[in-house]
Amino acid sequence: MRTDLAQRIRTLSADQWETTVAYRRHLHRYPELSFQEHQTVRFVAERLTEMGIPFQAGLGGTGLLGWIEGRDPGSSVVALRADMDALPIQESNDVPYRSENAGVMHACGHDAHTASLLGAASILHQLRDEFSGTIKLIFQPGEEKFPGGATLMIADGVLQNPTPKSVLGQHVHPPLVSGKVGFRSGAYMAAADELYFTVIGRGGHAAYPHLVIDSVLMAAKLVINLQQVVSRFARPDQPAVLSIGRIIADGATNVIPDRVQVAGTFRSFDAELRERSHEEIRRIARGTAEMFGGQIDVDIKVGYPPLVNHPELTARTRAMACAYLGEDHVVDLDISLGAEDFAYYSQVADSCFYRLGTGNPDRGITAPIHTSKFDIDENALDTGQGLMAWLALGELKNRG
Repeated sequence: MRTDLAQRIRTLSADQWETTVAYRRHLHRYPELSFQEHQTVRFVAERLTEMGIPFQAGLGGTGLLGWIEGRDPGSSVVALRADMDALPIQESNDVPYRSENAGVMHACGHDAHTASLLGAASILHQLRDEFSGTIKLIFQPGEEKFPGGATLMIADGVLQNPTPKSVLGQHVHPPLVSGKVGFRSGAYMAAADELYFTVIGRGGHAAYPHLVIDSVLMAAKLVINLQQVVSRFARPDQPAVLSIGRIIADGATNVIPDRVQVAGTFRSFDAELRERSHEEIRRIARGTAEMFGGQIDVDIKVGYPPLVNHPELTARTRAMACAYLGEDHVVDLDISLGAEDFAYYSQVADSCFYRLGTGNPDRGITAPIHTSKFDIDENALDTGQGLMAWLALGELKNRG
């Protein structure tokens, strides 16, 4: 790739930055939950219309696909993906662009993803006479909620007519300082399954425990017993996590309830371990119930598969990032037990999912994602949009 093109992208990105910040702040103020991104997708559609970029709405429900055609559009095709949904979290930041939708917040940075892709789209549209091929712009709903918007958009043909040879995705990463990006080849993020347990006993007065089947104690024992799945069932060299995050025992200080609801997640990388662990989870639940003379119903919702970055594509994009940002701004990532429905794209096309540094400790911007204090250093948007444009053009040239 020409060094003068890299500099031109940097210049266009710098010129676009304030507009992209405005995009991000608007999206942050008006977040919407998974598969409810109606205002968000209208905003995206309006911006693409202003740019003169054609699009198709309604994919995956509230998803949208735009495209930018250069010379000889069919010669090569690359896709860029951003997710648009927010989380059910009440924001506690005191900023001018604070969420105005009570109990909903862009606490995972999807506002930054959408704004970055809009910014990259503007840059690429201005350069359309200088490249050959087509760039698909995937604005995806519902990443945070099963079954995941990626599956629905793929089913609706987002990777067809034309079919991209490469799909690139970018995600904010507060542990990395703004201006840096991170890559990992091969298996990067875990498969994620949702675990739901209904613990059934026989409720009664808490002063007479000998007359009840204690559902609360049974649930507590279940939570403890389930830890064996990872600590005693998985090999030490197999990354896995089982965590319980929700317990509802709607009794009182003097009432033991009939039922307790328990919910959590199981994360893994190995397909065989995943299947055997599901069996072990059910076995432990049965054994725990028998111990107390109660019943435990188990519902395991099989979720996102592991996210695997294509080795050759990841090596190319990492090298391209070094050329654009400098080698000291590109790092290697460890595996993550987080999960992402971008994994579905990686099952049907060469894909690379990389991280965009958004932290700034000097300004106190360090809060993790999925927390009420999460925010980004907005200088990262300059890096994000410029790099996406640069990587897309590099892949078009490689694939042409």
